[in-house]
Amino acid sequence: MLRLLLAGLLLIPLADIALLVVVAGTIGWAPTVALVVLTALLGMLFVRAEGRHTLRRMQRSLAEGELPTDQVVDGGLLIAAGAFLLTPGLVTDAVGFLLALPLSRVPIRIVLKRYVITPMIDSRTGGFATGRVYTAGFPGSDGSGGDGAGPWTTGPGSNDGGSTGDTIDLGPEEYDVSEER
Repeated sequence: MLRLLLAGLLLIPLADIALLVVVAGTIGWAPTVALVVLTALLGMLFVRAEGRHTLRRMQRSLAEGELPTDQVVDGGLLIAAGAFLLTPGLVTDAVGFLLALPLSRVPIRIVLKRYVITPMIDSRTGGFATGRVYTAGFPGSDGSGGDGAGPWTTGPGSNDGGSTGDTIDLGPEEYDVSEER
């Protein structure tokens, strides 16, 4: 994961430089610099307006007694969009506009929530945030060997589709905890 992030951080500036050289060779250096500055200024104005809109939606959600989770994620994406738009280059400006536009921000937010935010919250809370917790037993106590697939995927009480759902009736001798046994 770290290597992929590092590769992305190195490839984006290289792609920016290559695109700037191609565009500058086509239209000239002065119009290219003007284009980069213009996209940064317009992008920052747009991010500012979207930030205000997101803040109003967040206040409305709080006033209605709802958690503003989508608005908080949108706010984070708008901060990232602002950083991309302030970085000189056409590729970073394109990424910034993708994060700033509500039409493209919604699918990005959905993917982030599904594959990054929810698994991270589950790992830190033991599944309590999403309700994926053990109802009985210990992780790996069903004979699966505890493969580390997560606390909600295996074990007694889990809804993994592998259990039959049958109730096991224990007799009184199984509940006897006296020393005479």
